[in-house]
Amino acid sequence: MKRDHFISMHYFIIIFFVLSISSLVTAQQRQSNISRGSSLTPTGTSSWMSSSGLYAFGFYQRDNGYAVGIFLAGIPDKTVVWTANRDDSPVSGNANLLFTAATGKLVLKTAQGEDTNIADVSQTASSASMLDTGNFVLYNSGGKVIWESFSSPTDTLLPTQRLSVGMQLISSVSETNQSTSLYSFGLYMQPDGNLVQYPSDYRTVPAAYYASGTDGMGDKISLNLDIDGNLYLLNATDYKVKNITEEVYATRRTIYLARIDWDGIFRLYSYNLDNNSWSVPWNSTSDRCGPRGLCGINMFCISHDLEPGCSCLPGFAPVIQEKWTPGCERNFTAESCKNKDRKYTIQEEVNTIWEDLPYSVLSQMSKEDCRQACLEDCNCEVALYKDGKCKKQRLPLKYGRRSSQSDVNIALVKVEETSHDRILPTREGKKEISKDTIIIIISCLFSLLVVNVAILGIIHHRYRASSYRRISYNGNINFCGDIAPRSFSYAELERMTDGFKEEIGRGSSGTVYKGTMMNDVDKFVAAKRLQKVLSTSEKEFQTEIKVIGRAHHRNLLRLLGYSIDGPNKVLVYEYMSNGSLADILFTPERQLNWVERMGIARDIARGILYLHDECETQIIHCDIKPQNILMDQNGCAKVSDFGLAKLMKPDETKTFTGIRGTRGYVAPEWHRKLPVTVKVDVYSFGVVLLEIICCRKNLDQSLLDDQIILEEWVYQCFEGGKLDQLVGVEEVEARQLERIIKVALWCILDEPSLRPSMKKVLLMLEGTVDIPTPPNPTSFISTI
Repeated sequence: MKRDHFISMHYFIIIFFVLSISSLVTAQQRQSNISRGSSLTPTGTSSWMSSSGLYAFGFYQRDNGYAVGIFLAGIPDKTVVWTANRDDSPVSGNANLLFTAATGKLVLKTAQGEDTNIADVSQTASSASMLDTGNFVLYNSGGKVIWESFSSPTDTLLPTQRLSVGMQLISSVSETNQSTSLYSFGLYMQPDGNLVQYPSDYRTVPAAYYASGTDGMGDKISLNLDIDGNLYLLNATDYKVKNITEEVYATRRTIYLARIDWDGIFRLYSYNLDNNSWSVPWNSTSDRCGPRGLCGINMFCISHDLEPGCSCLPGFAPVIQEKWTPGCERNFTAESCKNKDRKYTIQEEVNTIWEDLPYSVLSQMSKEDCRQACLEDCNCEVALYKDGKCKKQRLPLKYGRRSSQSDVNIALVKVEETSHDRILPTREGKKEISKDTIIIIISCLFSLLVVNVAILGIIHHRYRASSYRRISYNGNINFCGDIAPRSFSYAELERMTDGFKEEIGRGSSGTVYKGTMMNDVDKFVAAKRLQKVLSTSEKEFQTEIKVIGRAHHRNLLRLLGYSIDGPNKVLVYEYMSNGSLADILFTPERQLNWVERMGIARDIARGILYLHDECETQIIHCDIKPQNILMDQNGCAKVSDFGLAKLMKPDETKTFTGIRGTRGYVAPEWHRKLPVTVKVDVYSFGVVLLEIICCRKNLDQSLLDDQIILEEWVYQCFEGGKLDQLVGVEEVEARQLERIIKVALWCILDEPSLRPSMKKVLLMLEGTVDIPTPPNPTSFISTI
């Protein structure tokens, strides 16, 4: 009896404690109460903040106007998590959001006098609140919630929010436009308990591209996201029936949200408040071409540089240029297939996967037999051939994507044979000028334009010829320092460096000396006296100097000038007071923390990206290594020693050249005498990134045998799930470490075409794109 009394008292205390906490939480949430009669405008008081200031409800900028929604206000970039009436057009700066005093309605009033309800409620609201959970709620006079944004989600699920049966998340048009479209994607909590992703306009089983596999669990299942970033399914008794994500060990000061993005992939995002960076701990698929309907009808998806792209079937053209979702249509006007004057042929598209809806299936056929069968069938527009089966289909084809496998369909597409003389009818039935006639007219006009430009060019050349003759062959031209490097005499450099007295560095191509500018003794320079120059003519050497001298970027070491005085060749750079990255990485007492090292990695990536994609002349650095990354007084990393890099001509994407670079950082294609591309710099960057992660050299004979070669040891740790060994005692968030390791492993793949571009590398480092699991760096060897 006493025991029962004790248990009863124990339960009473627990219930009292829970109720007390609940009351306290409610009181805290009500601190941001909004009373009737309150209002917002886009240009005045534009939002109502939660008590912590993390979330806000109100106006945010969209396109050329404003929309009403909820966004993360406590981070540098406003991240919209909910939008009211998301498919309505943006409003002007004269709009007004009212929590009306008389009726207790939340109403958006436009400048034209139109009223739109933000919250559809039958009761009168007495007050409102923007909660710290990201939920905006309306209360009645009794303090009961009568409406909440959590019950009407758009594309985002926030911690403590539930996606119950019958509810859905629908993707936005783009990252900046939160409206939906005919071609959006949906995440649905189905009545059978299955969590499924479909293209929003094709909710059928063949169109599904993700499912939780919980069908049959009943209509009380809900998707939940907790504050630690765990996604899971609960039943009616709040029993966890399935973990959607692996258990996440949340770090301090981290915000989580889950979103179905414009590309159809459901992603879990985390935002670290300490280093202001986003990452993606989980996504529903790592295949960017996985979502059905990412490419429109008669299109197939191709993964290129870890990004999706869409291509039309042969004989088809985009309905709208530069837009994927509307799909493709035939590039000729189709007439009755019984028209004997129309001639058709077959074009192939190999290794593609499509929605399988044939109207006829023929077995035990060769590809040629299948081709002929489609040509002879008036209704056959495409035949999918695989393993002796010929599946004849009508248009449109849907859910196309290129596969890396070689045993998938060959699409045999019926196209019209080229007919140059036929005049095509328009959709209105009117006649158009023949294609040949149009081509002839355009060619004549273009030829006339070229002739006129050539005449003007000759006149201009003759007019300026005398000026060019005054330029001496040795190229001693003085440019403004803000435009191009200055030409110094060797005697000037001797005075600037006090006879090349103070040596501050030495490399394979020359020795670096400290100096001062002649007209500014407080401005230091680094003069590199070259011991040898690549075998190139004097004029070509000067051209390269001037082109690279115009490459200005905060993450590139500035080339200030040069001297070409017979055999004496000197390059003059801005002076870096903090030495090289090698000095920092490989000197224990100078090593930086993880956040600082990742900042340096992003700096280097930005510098290389500028050389590859943003210079007027594309530059391959050819010698990326820590010794060539210099640090300024503010800790900003600058890529140096690109003065003798390989310049690419405008029409070049690859080139043959002798091996350049440093052992350990040189990409494999150099040794195979293959043409080199910008991907050699990506490889070198990957090695440097591993060194930045691990604070050690890529080759260290003093370590254990399995740790001597850095990239091999890293991949062993990656495969074995022992990444913590790479950073020693330093505390690094596990998922962030894994993410950066993946970036490096993709960069050092032996096959150049599989390495990402530097643009992609930077996006991955910044946490804005997904990173698939990389293969073993040496598992793909080029057979070119």
